[in-house]
Amino acid sequence: MRINSTGFTHRGGTRDHNEDAFLEFRELNVWVVADGMGGYQAGDVASQLICDTVDSEIRQLEKGKLTPLKITDALKKANQKIRLYGKQFLDDQTVGSTVVSLMINEGEFHLFWVGDSRCYLLRDGQLRQLSRDHSQVADMVEEGVITEDQAESHPLAHVITRAVGVDEDLEVDSLSGPLQEGDVFLLCSDGISKEFKTLELESFIREGKLDEASMAIMHAALVKKSKDNITCILVKVENDCYPVSALNQNDDVTVPVFR
Repeated sequence: MRINSTGFTHRGGTRDHNEDAFLEFRELNVWVVADGMGGYQAGDVASQLICDTVDSEIRQLEKGKLTPLKITDALKKANQKIRLYGKQFLDDQTVGSTVVSLMINEGEFHLFWVGDSRCYLLRDGQLRQLSRDHSQVADMVEEGVITEDQAESHPLAHVITRAVGVDEDLEVDSLSGPLQEGDVFLLCSDGISKEFKTLELESFIREGKLDEASMAIMHAALVKKSKDNITCILVKVENDCYPVSALNQNDDVTVPVFR
């Protein structure tokens, strides 16, 4: 069983800078998407600190020593680094970022998230959201106050209830499960999840190869003049792997609960 992945990050259709970041650590099958919080100072620094910290922490491990707990520990270390950055360079102002991370090991997937960056899974032809947003509208949906359709356009849709760097003690949600051949995971910032409905994302992934699907998502978001930064990683479990393509075409683009 082989793992193939590709991804992109872009400032989007209207923003003048990019506060998203992502990490593809293919050697250890770890992927991270981080979204610096809009309205806060240095969101781009926060998101990059998360990716850099996860990268450096897992590089220090001996072969075969990477476990789900190590990913959680790395995210908690990133939390402390972001808080320290705010104290040292921003007069103790809050700096924050959401994050979603995927680890694949020994036939299982392990998912970790904080905030409203999401992970979806395409399995048996159906795309389903695995992560649950840490947001006010997600809580309202769970309590039956509003429907999922109403949540998309709700005035509080942008308000998250948890982020890396905000609180001293970081609570990371996680989910694990067995892999199946053909599984495709989609990790993304809310610039993607708010721009497309689940069925739209499903159609992009089902129609072509991984790199083609990634390009299609990016181009469609830009055609829509996406209001936020856009970041996406696609990870596929397969027997035969085709080469990964790098989307490194201009300065704006960089490649590095079941429902």
